[in-house]
Amino acid sequence: MSGMPTLESLAQDLEQGRVTSRALVEECLARIGDPSGEGERAFIRVETDAALAAADAFDQLRKVNAAPSRYAGIPVSIKDLFDIKGQVTRAGSRALEDSPPADADAEAVARLRRAGFVVIGRSNMTEFAYSGIGINPHFGTPKGGWNRARGHVPGGSSSGAAISVLDGMAHGALGTDTGGSCRIPAAFNGLVGWKPTQNRVPLDGVVPLSPSLDSVGSVARSVACCAVLDAVLADETWHPLAPRPLQGMHFAVPTTIVLDDLDPEVAETFERALATLVENGASCERIAMTEFLDILPMSAKGGLSAAESYAWHRYLIVARGDVYDRRVSRRILLGETQSAADYIDLINERRSLIERVNARLVPYDGLLLPTTALTPPLLADLADDRAFAEANQRALRNCSVINMIDGCAISLPAHRQGEVPVGLMLAGGRGSDRRILELAAGIEALIRSR
Repeated sequence: MSGMPTLESLAQDLEQGRVTSRALVEECLARIGDPSGEGERAFIRVETDAALAAADAFDQLRKVNAAPSRYAGIPVSIKDLFDIKGQVTRAGSRALEDSPPADADAEAVARLRRAGFVVIGRSNMTEFAYSGIGINPHFGTPKGGWNRARGHVPGGSSSGAAISVLDGMAHGALGTDTGGSCRIPAAFNGLVGWKPTQNRVPLDGVVPLSPSLDSVGSVARSVACCAVLDAVLADETWHPLAPRPLQGMHFAVPTTIVLDDLDPEVAETFERALATLVENGASCERIAMTEFLDILPMSAKGGLSAAESYAWHRYLIVARGDVYDRRVSRRILLGETQSAADYIDLINERRSLIERVNARLVPYDGLLLPTTALTPPLLADLADDRAFAEANQRALRNCSVINMIDGCAISLPAHRQGEVPVGLMLAGGRGSDRRILELAAGIEALIRSR
């Protein structure tokens, strides 16, 4: 994102005394509170007093060289799916408003705090994280950044996360990704969205959608920003990210399913990005990934997401189903139609899928595919349930493939200035997180400079 600071530039500014944490927090709060902006819809709760107090504390610690990290004092947003001690975790829903406050921070939130990041507030989201579009009828829907006056969707489910970063209301965002919930809103808003290998970051203290598929990820302004957040969230020592040169890199471009039914702008931008990589020494081999054909039958009756979400919601939806977003409850209730045998079959089929795809990926440095099949649709065009369902499926399709194979993936902005946002997704198999981030940093430099 041109013109907006990265975590690295902010860390340097804080170290050199060019800015204070209090000034950063005050600026973010001012943008959240701007009545002409999207703050009211991007956030469910704003931590004004706590954020300012934390900022002042980190400014004092930095004066005596005691800041817990270079990034201490930088404001970030937290998706409403994560527990924060003393607060009710609503998961973007009215159904949880009467729940008791959390006894402790979710582990991911605790790790961000230990590194000194300042929690600026709880970001809005699709109710219970169950959509790739980002609409929330309870707390409002923040408008996406593209052609904002017309009202395009923000992408979901981490809708407020992306808009908080896009509009300078936070400088990084904690999100989750079960089928694209960090990558889709990043793609729709010209940001970077990261989904790690699932077991990389603990899910303790996170309201689940599908425990088999849920991952803790981030939305930020650069690959390096996402890499910083990933290291903190994985509780690893941070090492500067060295972009991998693309000369000699060998990428696979799957032709099965993920290139079907693309919007013309998506297809054009994707092909242009591939051409740029080839011009810079990479090879992009188009291959049939017939394994992907097995995913659609696995999605019958709602697949793993419906089965596992229904198990979690089955009592709450009886007691409070009248306040659920009906588009969400309808998908959850598909899980009621699945038997124990259906679920066990799904688990076994997925295990086989992961093994077969990982074997196919061995000769390649990564997969390249469009993040979404469509550009961000207009909110007004999705009032009809059928139109919503079609757009939601096209938004989720490519991203959800990576969750199904337990891979890691990142969405990079691939469009030119003034064009509709389009994401390029780079993905790898389970555990290849650092390599994918290094490759993404190399790709980012090329496609942003052309």
